[in-house]
Amino acid sequence: MPARIRDEAMMRLALDQAHNAAILGEVPVGAVIIREGKVLATGFNHPIGMHDPTAHAEIRAIRAAAELLGNYRLVDCELYVTLEPCAMCAGAIQHARLRRLVFGARDPKTGCAGSITDLFAETRLNHHTEVVAGVLEQACGQTLSDFFAGRRRERKARIEAEKDNAAGRAASSLEGERPALGGIEVRFEDD
Repeated sequence: MPARIRDEAMMRLALDQAHNAAILGEVPVGAVIIREGKVLATGFNHPIGMHDPTAHAEIRAIRAAAELLGNYRLVDCELYVTLEPCAMCAGAIQHARLRRLVFGARDPKTGCAGSITDLFAETRLNHHTEVVAGVLEQACGQTLSDFFAGRRRERKARIEAEKDNAAGRAASSLEGERPALGGIEVRFEDD
């Protein structure tokens, strides 16, 4: 199978993992590790639900692959991830000695495979992972854009609902309803 076709197929699997993260309300990033053309491990972002700032898709996939192989070195493995790795993930990829990294969308805020810096091009490091950028970039980027657009819509709707509730409470108190304090009805009598 040609590398481009394999890369796109594996990135589609990584996108499936990203959708798992989105379902849980996490930033939709997914990862897949293959060895000898076969899927070895997968992962998706889950730092909020796991209460673990290191629970990025790449780290979770690396941990699963290392556990399966019984080795912290993943020399013959390739990692596919929907978003350019951050510094933490880039470091883990280097330490795991992954042979190849393939990512989809660039990350202009935290990307360390060329966007804000390129840890993989650092000549002073003793391992050099091959990097392929932009595989299914549009689909990967759109998944993230759709997620954050949905979050903004939800936030806006929540703010509008809170405003409506506050306005409703204010209107009802002006309509002559008797005020209540802690479940005790307060009545005013004329002398």
